Amino acid sequence: MDRSNETSLVSYFILLGLSAHPRLEKTFFVLILLMYLVILLGNGVLILVTILDSHLHTPMYFFLGNLSFLDICYTTSSIPLVLDGFLTPRKTISFSGCAMQMFLSFAMGATECVLLGMMAFDRYVAICNPLRYPVVMSKAAYVPMAAGSWAGGSITATVQTSLAMRLPFCGDNVINHFTCEILAVLKLACADISINVISMAVGNAVFLGVPVLFIFVSYIFILSTILRIPSAEGRKKAFSTCSAHLTVVIVFYGTILFMYGKPKSKDPLGADKQDLADKLISLFYGVLTPMLNPIIYSLRNKDVRAAVRNLLHQKHFKW
Repeated sequence: MDRSNETSLVSYFILLGLSAHPRLEKTFFVLILLMYLVILLGNGVLILVTILDSHLHTPMYFFLGNLSFLDICYTTSSIPLVLDGFLTPRKTISFSGCAMQMFLSFAMGATECVLLGMMAFDRYVAICNPLRYPVVMSKAAYVPMAAGSWAGGSITATVQTSLAMRLPFCGDNVINHFTCEILAVLKLACADISINVISMAVGNAVFLGVPVLFIFVSYIFILSTILRIPSAEGRKKAFSTCSAHLTVVIVFYGTILFMYGKPKSKDPLGADKQDLADKLISLFYGVLTPMLNPIIYSLRNKDVRAAVRNLLHQKHFKW
């Protein structure tokens, strides 16, 4: 039979999620909902203080405000869908809805990688070339840098999503995931996906590999400069200006390495457990970093702590 006759037009997908483990759904609904609320509150407060506090109108906090807004967008593109899936017996999503959710998740993830690289460059200039910092990191420079991060993430997401959703799907529309994760969707295609694999490899090299290399080189110069500072107090003060960003980078990329670098089980009997673990790790990766970012910047940055206290004091005074 001609393969084209077997190909049916898929109008919706079924998200498997935790359907095989219904007892876990209610527990994870509460847990993920609480984490999502913390993400909205923490990142919302950070955005608010970077806008309202004039002391935070600097390139570093402009990037931080972008990062917080990005984290809200990233989680909002998937977490409401996940929460709805925990409460719905039949978890479906339209073809166009799946494409949109895939695009948003991919765009936000790629943008965050580039944005973290831009923030590393900001810290490099501030510590290694402090006298040139006002010139190099002027508003005419850092605004296009942030805009370029968003544009780059959107472009690669458009390419990857369009390539994935143009594939034919031969009747099987069950996605073994909580969301329209691109690798899970590609498994359903009944056509050669080599172009998709090559495109994703190039995209990962550009939007994951290059920023990692850029951050690594930047921090080599930063640490080298800090170690040459004669006083211990001076070294501590210099390192404190980049410790929050470095912690966020380690958490972000460390989670990615753990998720994709852990060995796969070779035991066929443990395939189901392995599959469940992979899905849960992917789910918590999507909420853990956005939840920790505002906490890290609040705990490790005295300017942010002071701005939050001032904001709370002003609200209390008004009441």
